[in-house]
Amino acid sequence: ERIMGNCLALLDYSELDTLTGLLNRKTFDVFLIRILSRLHVPGDGPDGGGLPRRRQPQPEVRDHWLAVVDIDHFKRVNDTFGHLIGDEVLLLVANMMKESFRAQDKLFRFGGEEFVVLLKPATAANARMVFDRFRRRIEGYAFPQVGQVTISIGFARIGVGDSPTAVIYNADEALYWAKHHGRNRVAHYEALIAGGELQPRGPVGSDVELF
Repeated sequence: ERIMGNCLALLDYSELDTLTGLLNRKTFDVFLIRILSRLHVPGDGPDGGGLPRRRQPQPEVRDHWLAVVDIDHFKRVNDTFGHLIGDEVLLLVANMMKESFRAQDKLFRFGGEEFVVLLKPATAANARMVFDRFRRRIEGYAFPQVGQVTISIGFARIGVGDSPTAVIYNADEALYWAKHHGRNRVAHYEALIAGGELQPRGPVGSDVELF
């Protein structure tokens, strides 16, 4: 029994980032594919509960979201204050992530200064509000020795028929836009497309390496 417990502990440990305690990159694919596999066209399948389609929750309410979070000018922090202070910044950001999101939201460190959030179903407006609230919390925190640190966030909808690579690519495109439009901001991929700030692209193959 003790051996089994030790094995489970090692398994849990292998799924976590050693610095921050967030889930690590290798567990991300499992969670995203699980979400995608459970999606279906609204009104089809058992989730309708037998209700007429007009009485079921609207599709937007049930959207999952993927966000890519990046610490602005993090190289400057490491170069100015050293890697130990840089690691402390990463740890503090991760701790604030744990406090800012719901228990059912999944939080990952992808390496370096990049984090990913898989947000449970919410409207686009509520998703933006959650991400912007987290952005403001980071902006308003006084990091020891460093002072102010900001983050940029790009987020995208996880939709029926999307490939994991396409979802990540969309969120990354929104992040790239935020980085090049002042940083310290939240950018929503679908809103950028609708507003003409980004151009739709063709299908993204699953063999594209994004990170």
